[in-house]
Amino acid sequence: MSRTSLSWLGIVRLGLVQSAIGAIVVLTTSTFNRVMVVEMALPASLPAALVAWHYAVQLSRPRWGHGSDSGHDRTSLIVYGMGILAMGAVLAANATVFMAGSRVFGLTLGVIAFAMIGAGVSASGTSLLALMASRVVPERRSAAASITWVMMIVGIVFTAGVGGAILDPYSPQRLVLVASAVSGIAFAVTLLAVWGVEARLAVQQSTAAPATMSFRETLRELWNEKLARDFTLFVFVSMLAYSAQELILEPYAGLVFGYSLGRSTQLAGFQHGGVLAGMIAIGMLGTCLRGDKTQWMKGSIIFGCAASALALAGLAAAGFANPALPLAPIVFGLGFANGIFAVSAIGLMMSYAGAGRGSREGVRMGVWGASQAMAFAVGGFSGAAGLDVMRHLISSTPAAFAAVFGVEGVIFIGAALFATRLGRAYTAPVIVPSGLAGSTR
Repeated sequence: MSRTSLSWLGIVRLGLVQSAIGAIVVLTTSTFNRVMVVEMALPASLPAALVAWHYAVQLSRPRWGHGSDSGHDRTSLIVYGMGILAMGAVLAANATVFMAGSRVFGLTLGVIAFAMIGAGVSASGTSLLALMASRVVPERRSAAASITWVMMIVGIVFTAGVGGAILDPYSPQRLVLVASAVSGIAFAVTLLAVWGVEARLAVQQSTAAPATMSFRETLRELWNEKLARDFTLFVFVSMLAYSAQELILEPYAGLVFGYSLGRSTQLAGFQHGGVLAGMIAIGMLGTCLRGDKTQWMKGSIIFGCAASALALAGLAAAGFANPALPLAPIVFGLGFANGIFAVSAIGLMMSYAGAGRGSREGVRMGVWGASQAMAFAVGGFSGAAGLDVMRHLISSTPAAFAAVFGVEGVIFIGAALFATRLGRAYTAPVIVPSGLAGSTR
């Protein structure tokens, strides 16, 4: 293995950064959302708008990626981004508390906080994935992506489980304390995880030319690549389906099943536990295969999307059959199907990251990350806003939730159909990634 490539230990250490990101983000997208909707009786579209705003800020991902391609110090961007993310999460917790006394002040503070969260995720997440794409040997890229994503889910599950237990009984002071503790620990873990990892890699120029074009020129060149363009569109459609239930699952548990704040937060951890199980299962199965795994990963994506649609049908039915249909196993099944789809999509992303002309790992990761962020913004807000509309039109709360879950299932089926057309004319090239001179497939 070249001195310029990441070892397995280095990959795991960088995976800890993903764990830290997931630990903070699960609070902002799940716990704060639940508090606003259930404990504070605010419209579901209000926290959904804040979450959508933080995703909108993540449209800056391609710019961060281009900057990381042009420089040689991605570690600094990772640490900088995590610092902004941690501070934004603490500010968001305080903004949530202030909304109870002053709606305008709390919302203004929330807009600032969620902008910081979006910027922090963009800087740290994009730079992290670009570092891995450029410093992991090609045969390890898919496994490296799976490891880091699984570690992110572990961070989410751990935070949801432990944080949920601590949050009961709910109080504003307890919410701020938990958010501050999680953010501080996550930032400290990031510092220890990245310390010296990039510095140990030999500073060596790639055989490919560095990113010398302007950002706009680079983006235009990338969009002219059919593979990059098709995959960008696929990411949007699939993540639109993936994200539509993100902001309404915990309110569903609270409003329809009577779950407490801590119990609904733990339910979110249970869902992510299913995601983790699905990722591990499909990852272990994938290691048994030899040769080109592209077609197999596409098949896994199609299966995962179809299974997710089926699980959503069960989730909708559970609201009418409570307690005959228990909520927790269905949520775990939805997570399991989501995990199969997600890890397969990530494997394709890592395989395609170095494809095309030039060394543009950061920009490609940035573009696909921006597409995902846009889908999450649209999906999360549409799901919550759609719920508000359906609750206004339909007197039955379970029926209102079922309608939203049904639409999400249809989009999952559409994503599966889109995946059948992905990369049909593509032949994987033999590439020397940035910083891995001398490595080949």
